[in-house]
Amino acid sequence: MSLCLLVQHTSIQSPDNNLHSVFSSAFQQTLSSLEKRWSGLATHAGKGASTMADEEAAAQAVASLQDTGAPTVFNKVLKKEIPSTAVYEDDLVYAFRDISPQAPLHILIIPKHRDGLTQLIKAEERHKEVLGHLLYAAKLIAVQEGLEDGYRLVINDGPNGCQSVYHLHVHLLGGRQMRWPPG
Repeated sequence: MSLCLLVQHTSIQSPDNNLHSVFSSAFQQTLSSLEKRWSGLATHAGKGASTMADEEAAAQAVASLQDTGAPTVFNKVLKKEIPSTAVYEDDLVYAFRDISPQAPLHILIIPKHRDGLTQLIKAEERHKEVLGHLLYAAKLIAVQEGLEDGYRLVINDGPNGCQSVYHLHVHLLGGRQMRWPPG
């Protein structure tokens, strides 16, 4: 649901139909949720403290802002405006350790150029090379990190998939026995 749809939906239910106050309220709720999400990640970095409810709340909050073309936190990581611990880099992808790991080893692998690739569902034929390269880079990183016994790759896609950053990315998880089913 886009922010515009959220505002329209909320304004219909608003008793005073004051669009400005409804928009302001919806925006503040979204902003508050995002601030809690990111401050929580910084506070609990390395502790795996994020819960499924936190992930779902963050994904729903961010979904209203998806596909706006605005820079994401990953753009800031790529520009070195936000520090990250790099584990791999080449011409197409950049990989770094997640600040809120969900496994002993949790690495994010992102395309260096978003090029409209905000979600896997939005992939076009022109994205085939980078999509394949994301998987190949994951394999190289897994070997580099000593995960020959196994690991998991995850792509959260869209709000129901708990995607919290609309710059397609792959989670590489390992360092322990994975469980099934994952969701």
